[in-house]
Amino acid sequence: MCEDDHAGPGRRALFVTGAAAALTLGSVTFARGADAGQEPETRTVRGTLPPGSPDFVYVPVEVPSGVRELRVSYTYGKPSVPAGTPGNALDIGLFDQRGTEPGGRGFRGWSGGARTEFFIRADEATPGYLPGPVREGTWWIALGPYTVAPQGLPYEITVTLLRGEAGERPEPVYPPERARGRGRAWYRGDCHLHSWHSDGRRTPAEIADLARAAGLDFINSSDHNTSSSHAHWADAAGGDLLVMLGEEITTRNGHVVALGVDPGTFVDWRYRARDNRFGRYARQIRRAGGLVVPAHPHATCVGCNWKFGFGEADAIEVWNGPWTPDDETALADWDSMLVASVREEGRGWVPAMGSSDAHRAPDPVGLPQTVVLADDLSREAVQEGIRAGRSYIAESATVSLAFTASGGRGEQAGIGGRLAVARDTPVTVRLEVSGAPRCTVRLVTDQGVLLTSPPLPVSGGGTVEWRTTPAHAAYVRAELRHETAAGPLPGAAAALTNPIFLGRA
Repeated sequence: MCEDDHAGPGRRALFVTGAAAALTLGSVTFARGADAGQEPETRTVRGTLPPGSPDFVYVPVEVPSGVRELRVSYTYGKPSVPAGTPGNALDIGLFDQRGTEPGGRGFRGWSGGARTEFFIRADEATPGYLPGPVREGTWWIALGPYTVAPQGLPYEITVTLLRGEAGERPEPVYPPERARGRGRAWYRGDCHLHSWHSDGRRTPAEIADLARAAGLDFINSSDHNTSSSHAHWADAAGGDLLVMLGEEITTRNGHVVALGVDPGTFVDWRYRARDNRFGRYARQIRRAGGLVVPAHPHATCVGCNWKFGFGEADAIEVWNGPWTPDDETALADWDSMLVASVREEGRGWVPAMGSSDAHRAPDPVGLPQTVVLADDLSREAVQEGIRAGRSYIAESATVSLAFTASGGRGEQAGIGGRLAVARDTPVTVRLEVSGAPRCTVRLVTDQGVLLTSPPLPVSGGGTVEWRTTPAHAAYVRAELRHETAAGPLPGAAAALTNPIFLGRA
């Protein structure tokens, strides 16, 4: 074993990629040619990252020819810090000889802080990483100092090369883009889920089993900053479950779900709002056939709060996992966006959706779930329904809604639609509910909450009707709320709808 120390900023060379700076540490080198034997060869490097380090630090590894497997392990110090002060957290990933440039051409995997070691070879790789040949050239270990304690972040990285004949890279098999549907119908799905290919603890097969048990028709794979799971969902999909492929892109200024992209699509995450790159990657998601969905926009974790604006969003995740004050804030912000959309002529609106963000037991898959009116159970049809806002969010498959607005001459519109009648036309808004015992219905418009019903019976079913005009309400949406113990705030959500717009555009 050979050990090298890279202990201070003076040993590092600074380089700039676009608007973001990164640090490159000294190279890790191995024997070449006649000096190289067949035994595993290991190098260990150590150093300390100071507070204020760049978002990403790269360790170059000079890989010689004839390598069949690369292994990396790492540790870092976690000193005690005062209450309220962030401690150390260090993420890790890998880029190959094609480089670390934005766009990820050389991307080979990312495990964040979920693993302390990984390997790559032609025929297999650790979950989160992409199998393939270990070619000669400069590889790059990517370190992401998520938070750094005031004392600094000491780290140790060990790299091992195994030489010999490389195996064959398997041909990837991806899940089908269509499942057995019911024609035009309401389909239930969970579009934000994590497997053991990022920081989840469940296999794709286990997630698929839980999705079926939760009454879901479709799911979307969304592991953090990697596409490695895409080739591992085919066996989990089936005639009864559509599996779409995606990624949760976890930038330092917010997270976004790429929903239903082409198999193998990787979207880079190494930028902040000030770098002015998000539009480029949003367009990449759409070119790959996906939707752009900012996730948990008001989450309080470091780097989670959304700061890119919603001009590129196809939908917004306003409900993430069990209902919390973060979701209440996201819902209020989204409703303000709806008000702006009807106030400003020609301005579009962005639909709401919800997902579980489930990682491991006991996180429930399908809490909440987005219920989409789609022409078929296919990637394209589900995405079209989400993009059009023909959907509502429910806490489980037991909760069902039918929400319509009708005019006096038989005109009718449903969720995400528009009832195009004159401003003074009487409109009847009707909500039919099942599976929501003792929940309260709230009808919300651009003027605020204009109807609050008595609690539904213990049977969980009921119908609420309300009359208005487009002059009085430019849109109406429905909320189902659980009972609350006390205070002015409503209870946790049981279901939320996208709006029905009233009046001619």
